[in-house]
Amino acid sequence: MPKLLFLCPIWIKNCYVKKIFSIVIVIAAFTYACKKPVGFVITGKITNAEGKYLCLEELKVASSIPVDSVQLDKDGTFKFEGKIHYPNFYLLRLTNKNFVTLLVDTIEKIRVFGDAANFSRDYIVEGSPGSLLVQELNNQLTKTKHKLDSISSRVNVFRTHEDYRPQIIKWNQELDFIKQSQIRYSTDFVQKHPFSMASVLALYQKFDDSNYVVQDLQSLKVAASALNSFFPKSEHVKALYANTQRLMIEEKNNKIQQFIAKNGVNSPDINLPNYNGREIALSSLAGKVVLIQFWSALDRVSRIQNEALVELYNKYKSKGLEIYQVSIDTDRSAWINAIEKDGLTWINVGDMKGSIKATNYFNIQTVPANYILDRDRIIVYKNLMGPALDKAIGKLTR
Repeated sequence: MPKLLFLCPIWIKNCYVKKIFSIVIVIAAFTYACKKPVGFVITGKITNAEGKYLCLEELKVASSIPVDSVQLDKDGTFKFEGKIHYPNFYLLRLTNKNFVTLLVDTIEKIRVFGDAANFSRDYIVEGSPGSLLVQELNNQLTKTKHKLDSISSRVNVFRTHEDYRPQIIKWNQELDFIKQSQIRYSTDFVQKHPFSMASVLALYQKFDDSNYVVQDLQSLKVAASALNSFFPKSEHVKALYANTQRLMIEEKNNKIQQFIAKNGVNSPDINLPNYNGREIALSSLAGKVVLIQFWSALDRVSRIQNEALVELYNKYKSKGLEIYQVSIDTDRSAWINAIEKDGLTWINVGDMKGSIKATNYFNIQTVPANYILDRDRIIVYKNLMGPALDKAIGKLTR
């Protein structure tokens, strides 16, 4: 017993040392794992491809760039590795027309199998959910295009046939049904997968060189917003987001033009207070040639243009010209000071909240900007300056 008591402290000490050593090993292993480079790996096998080169290319917005390549031996196996910070598109290319598209995530271990003869049409991909979605999208569009091509071929063959006229109506209906089915499929795909980069591919698929499958701006908005929140540095997402913003502006412009066209001779009305607080409506200037000028007291170019407007107003006010100047300012003191300093004696209005409603009506993106209304309140010119503005006002006030 005394012997045992004598050995216990040593045994406890050894256990303590071993425990500490084990902890150190675990920490070291964890640290190594954290520092160990991670990335994606693409492996696979392509049969009947001996001697052919398989290229890995990164798919950019408007092109692709080579990343790596390997010459396949009789076995047909291959392996590519790489590092990315967010999901990205890659091509596995045998020839210009024989390739597959992959959507690779940062640490995926992807396996691809196929045969050289029909690699692009019939391949198996494993370990990559994004790549499976891409394959699904491409397969669906390929089937749709085959159906469309089949009908188009019949149209061409029977163009001189006596039953062509009744048949063409039926074929056009079939073509429209097939296209609408594809549009519904692609639109639903984007709505189901708004946070997948595969939706980028869906949004840029085309029936032909000039016709996109998805033309629904709302789907673009949803996907662009979702993807931008997750992958703001992705080149593809940046391009999608910018394109969506451009289309939104175009839609807004079209709505403005439709509004103006719908209202015929009547331009959108504005009713804002002047610097004395009295509201003055644009429509109250019936019978006059009106220059609607959007400006800011804090904008240097607007202030410079005021000098030219003073000369213009003095020249044509007796002939029926009125200037209706709309301020987008929020600083009332700066606005009133500018009016006094620049000697602006015409109508000057603004709500000191940016006059948002008025700028939206006339789709004002920047200042200074102007519209010219004839005596019937029809918009006849936009954003004229200098001699062109003087000439237009002179012509209208004859």
